[in-house]
Amino acid sequence: MRPQLNGIGLSRAGERVLRVLEDAGLEAWVVGGWVRDALRGDAGHDVDLCCSGSWQDSEAALRAAGIRVVESGIRFGGITAVEDGERIEVTTYRLDGFYTDGRHPEQVTRAERVEDDLARRDFTVNAMAWHPERGLLDLYDGAGDLARGLIRAVGDPRRRFEEDALRMLRAVRFACRLDFRIEEATAAALADCAPLLDRVARERVGIELEGILVTAHGGDALLHHPELMCAAIPELAACRGFDQCSPYHAYDVYEHIARVLTVAGELSRFRIDGGDPDQPPSPSLMWAALLHDIGKPATFTRDERGRGHFYGHPELSAKMARAIMRRLSVPGDVIRDACLLIRYHDRPMMAEREDLLRAMGLFSGEGLDTPRLMGELFDLKRADALGKAPSCFSYVEDIERMREMVRELLANREAYDLDSLDLRGRDLLDAGVKPGPRIGELLRRALEGAVTGAVPNRRADLIAYLDLT
Repeated sequence: MRPQLNGIGLSRAGERVLRVLEDAGLEAWVVGGWVRDALRGDAGHDVDLCCSGSWQDSEAALRAAGIRVVESGIRFGGITAVEDGERIEVTTYRLDGFYTDGRHPEQVTRAERVEDDLARRDFTVNAMAWHPERGLLDLYDGAGDLARGLIRAVGDPRRRFEEDALRMLRAVRFACRLDFRIEEATAAALADCAPLLDRVARERVGIELEGILVTAHGGDALLHHPELMCAAIPELAACRGFDQCSPYHAYDVYEHIARVLTVAGELSRFRIDGGDPDQPPSPSLMWAALLHDIGKPATFTRDERGRGHFYGHPELSAKMARAIMRRLSVPGDVIRDACLLIRYHDRPMMAEREDLLRAMGLFSGEGLDTPRLMGELFDLKRADALGKAPSCFSYVEDIERMREMVRELLANREAYDLDSLDLRGRDLLDAGVKPGPRIGELLRRALEGAVTGAVPNRRADLIAYLDLT
């Protein structure tokens, strides 16, 4: 029987690596995320070990036992043991020197005791160690903070964030993923130290932001930690407190965005594409929810009655979103999909066959998953409606009616683009049409006829409709 913590068994590979290290005269502990998650009854995290030996000592012991080793982080005293297909990170006990770049220690010093290693870690819930025989080592009441639902820095939170500014976003990500709150002093340090985030590579900021977004609690991050979120995306700062001066909006632009994020994350389960409703919301949907109104402050105007308008804000928001996501090194397909959603999130739509087919055509093309994107468009539209004034909530019924109609259009194999049209250029050549531009013209004419309902989307009917004689 595998050694267990709180009913969660240590993997065979993790146990073997730990035993090999200790049989070589070294001291080793399981640390970090595995311990945290096991105490929560979750077996989802990879096994990490810390060890009293140098990385060279650990490597020699593992290789002698026939375990493959990758020198993955030797600058910081770390290697990776690969056993039975599982990757086990092994890091020597260490003390970190000065963090002159706000991200990485200039010097790493080997520590003699595991207690010294735990003291340098970021949050109490991550600063516990466990051994199958020696039990749980919890110097900072991480188990208590887990029970209380609290993210708390180890020691002085300002020092922790000054050492590594990315820890601020990690704190928010942990709080969002675990549905915890951030301890008061740690939260205050987040706000005070937010400008330090400028020291961190934008790519790393983007990764942490996406990690926050896909927890479905990104709205809480915006509302509870605005200084930090605006440091991560400075364009959000203009949205804070920006009165929309509209009877259709009960909140300023920033709070509206936060509420849209929350609803989009919680309710993105009515999947058109048949995907798993228990999976996290897609990154493209959550980035779109975060940035769908980012261009509103720059497009604001008032009419003669004093009402606010934001003409052209979807187009500008899409343009700004593309620049922001590129700056954060978001993957290209996510940028493409999110910007499409932003561009058309405010497009009027009706529960009518032709209008829905034309909307589907906007979300089609090479590399685009039309069923998924249409589902995300409806998720975004619904969240947008529920983030406005109560008078707008009734639009949700129309959105769900349109969602069901799109499901039926897809099931009935209705045409909305040339790929879904039951007619190909080869069919026209076989019908006697000569190669050339006319092929494309005829296909587009057939598509228009199918979209308007003038002809069924069946090959024979489409050829007859084109009247090629």
